[in-house]
Amino acid sequence: MFRPTLGRVRTLSVIIPATDQPTSLERAVRAVERANFPPEQVIVVDRPAGIVSSAARNIGARKAEGEILVFVDADVEVHPNAFERIRAAFDEHPELSAVFGAYDDEPDGGSLVSDFRNLLHHHVHHEGVGPASTFWTGLGAIRRNAFLELGGFDETVSWIRDIELGMRLRGNGGSILLDPSIQGKHLKRWTVASMVETDIFRRGVPWLRLVLEGRADPTSLNLSWRHRIGTGASVLLVAAIARRNLRLATTALAGLAVVDARFYALLLRRGGPRMLAAGVPLHVLHRLTAVAAVPIALAEHVLEDRAGGGARRAARPEQRPRR
Repeated sequence: MFRPTLGRVRTLSVIIPATDQPTSLERAVRAVERANFPPEQVIVVDRPAGIVSSAARNIGARKAEGEILVFVDADVEVHPNAFERIRAAFDEHPELSAVFGAYDDEPDGGSLVSDFRNLLHHHVHHEGVGPASTFWTGLGAIRRNAFLELGGFDETVSWIRDIELGMRLRGNGGSILLDPSIQGKHLKRWTVASMVETDIFRRGVPWLRLVLEGRADPTSLNLSWRHRIGTGASVLLVAAIARRNLRLATTALAGLAVVDARFYALLLRRGGPRMLAAGVPLHVLHRLTAVAAVPIALAEHVLEDRAGGGARRAARPEQRPRR
């Protein structure tokens, strides 16, 4: 079981994976260097080209010298006080193993879809403030000895490798905090197609696969009662529209308005009526992708088991308990 070393945090090593040569890298690095109380070490991993981001982060972690590893995505522009708040989190909570933040509510995506998507992520993290059972590498920090004891990121997991790491950390006795005051601006450009692909194949299916393998808690992530009701209302709304049932559609919309009132208020506040008008159907689509991911994940799980999936699961990184 991991037990942190008590005492004041002294050194941070920032790790930015950039093996896909992102155009936003310069902005991301410049924001890190100009921040208050900047990190003692900045590692940009841009080689070898084409490797998965988790492998790049593992390479950076092996080169890091700081007590705390701070993972920052190459499309995130950290706020000036981000590292100050990270240091404060570990100083104020000596038992803490890891902490992660959130996107701000002023995204720079350049389109309605991009702004919606980034505001959704901002909202989800603000709703989940406090102790967490997962991790996030968009802007997240973890004690280096805890990271190394876990064997780093599991490069055999498809996507959501940060979430999987957080679950292993919690299972090994670590403490994780979601502090949305640690913020960065997301620079990613989204389209409806990239949103759907990400939600189904890069998040929904991989996470459900972890649940089916017994490696993830099905009550974690976005499975609060609000999410369940919202998903049900979204399915009901589509069914009502298909049947041209105005009363049923009105009921479904009313349900969405109740359970997602805070998020829709955020959309209206940050983007006005135009953002709200675009955001509601995009949010329904986001919810429907979670439903679509279920049969795909089940099919993949069954097919892998029939093909001898035990070999893949045996290749997971070894957790090295502290003696």
